[in-house]
Amino acid sequence: MGCEVLCVVGARPNFMKIAPIMTAFAQRDVHARLVHTGQHYDASMSDSFFEQLGIPRPEVNLEVGSASHAVQTAEIMRAFEPVLDAESPRAVLVVGDVNSTLACALVAVKKGVPVMHVEAGLRSFDRSMPEEINRVLTDQISELLFTTERTALDNLRREGIDPARVHFVGNVMIDTLRRNLARAVPVQQTLGQRPQGGYAVLTLHRPANVDDATTFAALLDAIERIAERMPVIFPIHPRTRAAAERHGLSARLERPGIRLLPPQGYLQMLGLTREATVVLTDSGGLQEETTALGVPCITLRENTERPITLSEGTNTLTGADPAKILQCFEDILATGGKRGRIPELWDGHAAERIAAIVREWLDA
Repeated sequence: MGCEVLCVVGARPNFMKIAPIMTAFAQRDVHARLVHTGQHYDASMSDSFFEQLGIPRPEVNLEVGSASHAVQTAEIMRAFEPVLDAESPRAVLVVGDVNSTLACALVAVKKGVPVMHVEAGLRSFDRSMPEEINRVLTDQISELLFTTERTALDNLRREGIDPARVHFVGNVMIDTLRRNLARAVPVQQTLGQRPQGGYAVLTLHRPANVDDATTFAALLDAIERIAERMPVIFPIHPRTRAAAERHGLSARLERPGIRLLPPQGYLQMLGLTREATVVLTDSGGLQEETTALGVPCITLRENTERPITLSEGTNTLTGADPAKILQCFEDILATGGKRGRIPELWDGHAAERIAAIVREWLDA
């Protein structure tokens, strides 16, 4: 059975982006089918998102699992090609910047199937990040490029992409956030009780932060100091836990004030984020969600592909420097942090705009 648009997801950040798109496609009579590459294979990082966000069960799960970047990308390409042949879609839609995004886009374009990229044009300008390579290459081979902020078009122009292929539609992550905010799981339900006097939420998983023992230890220096002031709630990524064990840092994660949790479902994480005093993260999505929620965010990276969260939102970059992290934390306690504002078109209707453009493109 063929379809008009074959949609691809592979990892946790993709699920929040695809949910409103699948709903909007159904409303616009765009016949779409969903492929899950299985890049995130842990049930706590995959299955719960489909259940909580009401995403249709994928027609196909490639179940590629974890591997090096090269092996994982190759395995996704190998497994996706026969699915593409069987479905014969008129287009393939990919979201975000994970390995599944680039792998499936490459297979599609080499077989003459147009690619649509949601969240196009974002740039950290750091080519050491695998995600940056995925972003740049996917944009180069895409027919339709959907952007979340206006500066993305400037990036794409510089890279020689025809502006006629670019559509500023807003942020589908915020569609999902707005749609589910009333369903967010209360903090006391996730933690057993609500911490008195506020709390921080920490997420940490990027290779630059956890694969190097010195960097990881420096970040823990700052986290331990913050945990002396308020509880630090740390839903720990599997690769972060493994890195801590490898570096001999596991005991530092058990210090007083640090509350380790397993990976959380979307609604649990949304509840934790919404009520946090501050969020410390190296995640792209949380930079956007904290801006939408008006929650101060400290991004533990030297750069970000989401500059609008700095210029208009509640986000501050500190890198892994404990002194900078602690100074930013103290500033937030003293002033409440950046006030920020909601960026243009982060209004909960991005997916509807995407579906309207795709329907028009298909009809043409």
